[in-house]
Amino acid sequence: MAKLTVGACVFTASCCCLLILAIAHVTHPTEVGALVAVKNQLIDPMGHLHNWNKEGDPCTSNWTGVSCFDAIGSDGYLHVRELQLLNMNLSGVLAPELGLLSGLQILDFMWNQLSGYIPKEIGNISSLKLLLLNGNKLSGPLPPELGYLSHLNRLQVDENEISGPIPKSFANLSSVRHLHMNNNSISGQIPSELSQASSLLHLLLDNNNLSGYLPSELSNLPVLRILQLDNNNFNGSHIPVTYSNMSRLLKLSLRNCSLQGAIPDFSSLTSLLYLDLSQNSLVGPLPAELSDNMRAIDLSHNSLNGSIPASYSNLPLLQSLSVEYNMLTGFVPTTIWRNISWGSSARLMLDLRENSFSSVQGELNPPSNVTLRLQGNPICKNTNIANIGKFCESGVGVGDWTAIERSSTMSSISCPVQACPTDDFFEYVPSSPLPCFCASPLRIGYRLKSPSFSFFRPYLVEFVTYITSSLGLELYELSIDTYSWEQGPRLRMYLKIFPAWDNATHSSAFNLSEVQRIRGRFTSWRFAGSDLFGPYELLNFTLLGPYSQMNLEDQKGSMSKGAIAAIVVGAVACVVGLFAIMVLLVARRNARYRHKLSRKHLSSVASMKIDGVRDFSFKEMAVATDNFSSSSEVGRGGYGKVYKGILADGTVVAIKRAEEGSLQGQKEFLTEIKLLSRLHHRNLVSLIGYCEEEGEQMLVYEFMPNGTLRDWLSGRSKERVLNFGRRVSVALGSAKGILYLHREANPPVFHRDIKATNILLDTKLTAKVADFGLSRLAPALEDDEEPAGNAANHVSTVVRGTPGYLDPEYMLTHKLTDKSDVYSFGIVLLELLTGMQPISHGKNIVREVKMAYSSGMMFSIIDSRMGSYPSECVERLVSLALRCCNERPETRPPVAEVVRELEVIVKMMPPAEAAVAVADYDDEDRPSMMMQSASSETGVSGSSCTVEGPSSSSASAAFYTSSSNGGGVGERPSLLSVSGSDLMSGVAPTITPR
Repeated sequence: MAKLTVGACVFTASCCCLLILAIAHVTHPTEVGALVAVKNQLIDPMGHLHNWNKEGDPCTSNWTGVSCFDAIGSDGYLHVRELQLLNMNLSGVLAPELGLLSGLQILDFMWNQLSGYIPKEIGNISSLKLLLLNGNKLSGPLPPELGYLSHLNRLQVDENEISGPIPKSFANLSSVRHLHMNNNSISGQIPSELSQASSLLHLLLDNNNLSGYLPSELSNLPVLRILQLDNNNFNGSHIPVTYSNMSRLLKLSLRNCSLQGAIPDFSSLTSLLYLDLSQNSLVGPLPAELSDNMRAIDLSHNSLNGSIPASYSNLPLLQSLSVEYNMLTGFVPTTIWRNISWGSSARLMLDLRENSFSSVQGELNPPSNVTLRLQGNPICKNTNIANIGKFCESGVGVGDWTAIERSSTMSSISCPVQACPTDDFFEYVPSSPLPCFCASPLRIGYRLKSPSFSFFRPYLVEFVTYITSSLGLELYELSIDTYSWEQGPRLRMYLKIFPAWDNATHSSAFNLSEVQRIRGRFTSWRFAGSDLFGPYELLNFTLLGPYSQMNLEDQKGSMSKGAIAAIVVGAVACVVGLFAIMVLLVARRNARYRHKLSRKHLSSVASMKIDGVRDFSFKEMAVATDNFSSSSEVGRGGYGKVYKGILADGTVVAIKRAEEGSLQGQKEFLTEIKLLSRLHHRNLVSLIGYCEEEGEQMLVYEFMPNGTLRDWLSGRSKERVLNFGRRVSVALGSAKGILYLHREANPPVFHRDIKATNILLDTKLTAKVADFGLSRLAPALEDDEEPAGNAANHVSTVVRGTPGYLDPEYMLTHKLTDKSDVYSFGIVLLELLTGMQPISHGKNIVREVKMAYSSGMMFSIIDSRMGSYPSECVERLVSLALRCCNERPETRPPVAEVVRELEVIVKMMPPAEAAVAVADYDDEDRPSMMMQSASSETGVSGSSCTVEGPSSSSASAAFYTSSSNGGGVGERPSLLSVSGSDLMSGVAPTITPR
């Protein structure tokens, strides 16, 4: 009977297991196979698709980027509804099996590196609403089969390498509202058949190779809002007069299209906000009447004649009028700026250069928020006109608005500096009604593709209202971190969305469902339309801090019916009951086996020797730290604690002791040690030894008694100050350490967490870079190649680092390069100059310094604790720091150039200051350091730095050559972390600045 009962249980469990297998794979088999085929054609360097496997089910196992229908379909299967693989660094090609996803509504591969052709089979997905392939390297022609997609709402293939003509079949896209095909190599004639796409709102074809003529039939599009065709070649074509019938048109942009003839009468375009017909060969007068809603008019670089129409003085919302390089005559009408409906942030730019204006109507005294450019006109020779000279100078002109076009969402509330854990990606909410509310934001890269204005600041509040109302959030929950204009013109920005303060839960982060909801609003384009802001694109949706481990895949596709759940629960219970004892026995056996194996490995490790690295016993570590007493503890982190220890020979060391949850595998631990043992440079913290014994893992580093750079800049003690010479020395030493990692280590290393707390100071205040816990191996380079010399020199990785130091481009693309370290080092330079935190009280150090620099108030924010300083050297150092912090990586200098520039600054310094900057070099280096005249050796046209304050001196300075120690780097999976603050002592000696 017992045997029968056991047999029956086994049989029942087996049946349950088979039933689980039968009902678990509920996605339609054809679609499962299609997704597997898609993965097989993709290269996934970051492993985003690691859970796309044959054993799991796309809908019930939540495959990355896969969302399914809420309920099982009429055929008994779940079907894939969305495939969203935005910004995942995927390369390879698109598989034709995508066409088998018969229920797909959203296909999103934006901002990857896909190549090859667009599969024509996508045209079989009749349910498709969003086809988003922009920002890749796709080539070949557009498949005519895409014209079969009768439900398609949005087609985005912009910023690829697509060639060939626009298929005439696109006329069948009866539901399409957005055709974004700009920035490709599309050629041929714009098909007049596109006029049959009656729902079309936005037609963006700029920056292609289109030719032929402008189809007059486009005026038949009943709801067209934006027509953007810039930078094509419609050689000899005229602007069709029928375009004056586009009553709903908001923006017409035909810049640099080789157009001829006169400008049609656009007086009936009462909704028009933005008109750009520049860089053509248009003739005749300016349009006499334009919409009262006009924001921007650009008619420059044509052959237009006549005068500026009087009606242009009745455009209350005008931001820019550009008519330079024409043949205009008459007078400059001052009524244009007098009749503007000025707000506190309004701006007006009038560019009238290189025409034939000979006089002025009224007094030439525009307010400061008006930019007026008149150079190249006869009026500039009329010395009887007051103030005429300043409007005729070359350059940007008076009242240049571009210098102040930047975001400002900063808080004036003073909050405790250390209260908000920025290392965990929390920060103060700038506009929160609750003072000093600390929360973790969602970070979003966002771009307006075709805005209908030329100056953003007047619309900041309107934009924040637009975004928050679309997301159902409070106004204070959105912060515009930065924004900048790009070619197009397009407006790129970084948004931060903060959770609202909840009195009940006191939550400082969004929960999973809210993150899913917000992301879904962006990725499904469910925002309300905006005439002013135009179409947008999501560049990235970065999850950091408390969001980094969230699974955003749709959970609704999982089986949730009660009957299925009951079967699964019962089956699982049966299986668990049957195998529990077996698992326990196996676990005990394995534990005994591992214990024996560990003892065997321990003996082998003890006999292993690594050149230059000592193998310490646990007893030695315990003795060195007084049995790891609390009095020896100098720091701690997520991995464990750091102790100050004294070895038997009297050497003072920092010992990092990993806690149980941070232990690595033995092989990985030894690989880390081998790597760190081969990184040797005077400006890198050195590894002395390690301990792996009695289940412990410890690393032993040189001890840095003078703590971190951040401590010295914090002003906690009046004794701990660095004068300018010492600060330049710290900057130069740190830069040389980074240069070694980038150029001399083999293979090179990207540090990924350069910051002031990871720059340590030894007894001589020599700067040393620490904490390689986030570092990654860089691609191998040729001897004469700069690290950022080509597109391949990056590492695709999840975003890690410290807020305030993170490269914006790295956050956007997940591509880590040497220029990411340069950006972080630029922040350190700004800290050295100002003493400020990167992010403090809602203020960003880059933004603060840029504003002070552009307004001529730079010296007002220089750290007063620095004492006297050479002003020219400070200006040069500020310029270098801002170059390093440029949002565009290609404009940042490589580290080698940073080192050279810092050396030039040292040469420019007075002897006393320069002596301080080189005082921490060893005696054997001193013969190479010579005192020379700054005018003869610095390469800066004889300029030198003079000290601001009572200690000004002459222009001679110390000259020295950089040196670095060699060393190779072996392969390793990742680097163990030892934070800069972990190696410091509690007290630094008193230093009297020279």
